[in-house]
Amino acid sequence: MSDWQPFVYGGIASVVAEFSTFPIDTTKTRLQIQGQVIDVRNHQLKYKGFNHAVTTIVKEEGFVALYSGLGPALLRQATYGTIKLGVYHSLKKLIYKDETEEKLLTNVGCGIIAGMSSSMIANPTDVIKIRMQARGGAFTNPGIWESFFDIARQEGMRGLWRGMGPNASRAALVVGAEFPAYDFCKKSLHEAQLPFSNTFIHLLSSFSAGVLGALATNPVDVIKTRMMNQRRLRLSGGLDTAPAIYTNSIHCLIQTVRTEGVSALYKGLVPNWLRLGPFAIVFFLTYEQLKTIDIYWPAPWSQPEDIPIVRE
Repeated sequence: MSDWQPFVYGGIASVVAEFSTFPIDTTKTRLQIQGQVIDVRNHQLKYKGFNHAVTTIVKEEGFVALYSGLGPALLRQATYGTIKLGVYHSLKKLIYKDETEEKLLTNVGCGIIAGMSSSMIANPTDVIKIRMQARGGAFTNPGIWESFFDIARQEGMRGLWRGMGPNASRAALVVGAEFPAYDFCKKSLHEAQLPFSNTFIHLLSSFSAGVLGALATNPVDVIKTRMMNQRRLRLSGGLDTAPAIYTNSIHCLIQTVRTEGVSALYKGLVPNWLRLGPFAIVFFLTYEQLKTIDIYWPAPWSQPEDIPIVRE
């Protein structure tokens, strides 16, 4: 596989998976931000569970509300998804001469680096997505760029990178858990020579990766969602007009546990798993199918006689 293919295929697979599972992500976000004792806007426990949240959102705001923030979400995956898989495979290629030499712990390290670097770059799109999901039809900005400039104008450029710490930590856990787990499961199942088709092996491996990713990341995901959802306005002179509910990620963690209990860190676990599980399945299956496409992309300076001819 060429050096560019993991980047391009990773981006395409991420966009397909994001679109397929986005209503689950919106529901997860609503469940995670509710019940904050020190946040007046989200103090009420409006949703009793995943199914109740979905039906309530559709009944009160319409089916379209489940796709609030889809634009920035797809833009995020086009950047985040492209970089994370490309960096992961590039790092492995630098370390290993052959796939048979791969080690699980080394792959985990590659996944952590890939997840952190890609999430930091894509953080602004994640902030916009979270806020559009949280407000649904009440979100007044009509588009991605309007939302981008509104946050930058009222909260400063820091507002676009709000929650970057927990976001990068979550991405490191997701990619550091899912990608190596998928590679390990797929390799183990192939070596066991079980009577399974490649598609079933990919399905089982991606399902296992999704479960592990959800369990590892839910507490960080709750903190990330709450940090990104809080809005801190400022005056034209640059002074903040209202204090932030949480000053940083550690403060958010302490306040959440103190006021709501440890169980609050696992709010939205079911939709988080329902999100990461199907997302991982769609992502890896799409990626594996894209890998079967044999594309020759000659360099721009190649002469016609340099291009190999494939004969039947």
